[in-house]
Amino acid sequence: MTESIPTPAHARTAPKAIRAEQDGPVLHVRLNPWGQDDTLDAAVLDDLATLLDDLHDRPDIRILTLSSLGTDFCLGADRNEYQEALAADPSGVSLRRIADKAHRLCQALENTHAVTIARLHGRVIGAGLALASFCDLRAGADTTRFRMPEVGIGLPPAWGGAMGRLVSEAGTSRIRELMLTCDVFDADTAHRIGLLHRTAPLDQLDKVIDSWTRPLVRRSPEALVLTKRMLAGYARADRTADVSLLDSHLLAATLQQHARG
Repeated sequence: MTESIPTPAHARTAPKAIRAEQDGPVLHVRLNPWGQDDTLDAAVLDDLATLLDDLHDRPDIRILTLSSLGTDFCLGADRNEYQEALAADPSGVSLRRIADKAHRLCQALENTHAVTIARLHGRVIGAGLALASFCDLRAGADTTRFRMPEVGIGLPPAWGGAMGRLVSEAGTSRIRELMLTCDVFDADTAHRIGLLHRTAPLDQLDKVIDSWTRPLVRRSPEALVLTKRMLAGYARADRTADVSLLDSHLLAATLQQHARG
């Protein structure tokens, strides 16, 4: 039985930027519920962060799937929002707040007790790929296209502090090439380098997700949580020089320089 997750009391007057539906121990979270905007603006970040925070009190949620109801999974961060924030506050403080939200969200996604599964389709660009990289498992339609365009538009790949995560998932050499060239790459390439665990035709993608969720819900909750914690610990050990806490300042400083130029 699928049921909608009630909106927190403090947010009931605001339009929802995501949709969340529970099916037993599985929570399906969908971006772009209105099919209008495939970017990650502050409203999306706030809703996702609130949802993940609420999961601390929901041990019954064992698995979280992250997908999108739009044409694409995600086209990246909302650069218009960045420009508006900088225009309204040239000091960059407001912009850093938005960037800090992205960092906290990605950390919450990595650390939640639920096993997280990204279901990817269409285009997965910039911040969209960064967000997906923090999920435990990632499956993509065989027509999915990926790109990390930040360097090409004069920005550091700093969203969410994801560089360390991407490097630990796919390797420094592969990520270096894709970040520096900003090349579009396909689902087969993403699978080969470890950014996708599985690929399938779009009409069979839900079967792939189901093939993961069915056995996972039968596993010991304690074993799953401990395994997640251990894997995250080893991954972070590979990022002992991780400077991602500085990423929001780096991004804000770069955008300020562009605005002055």
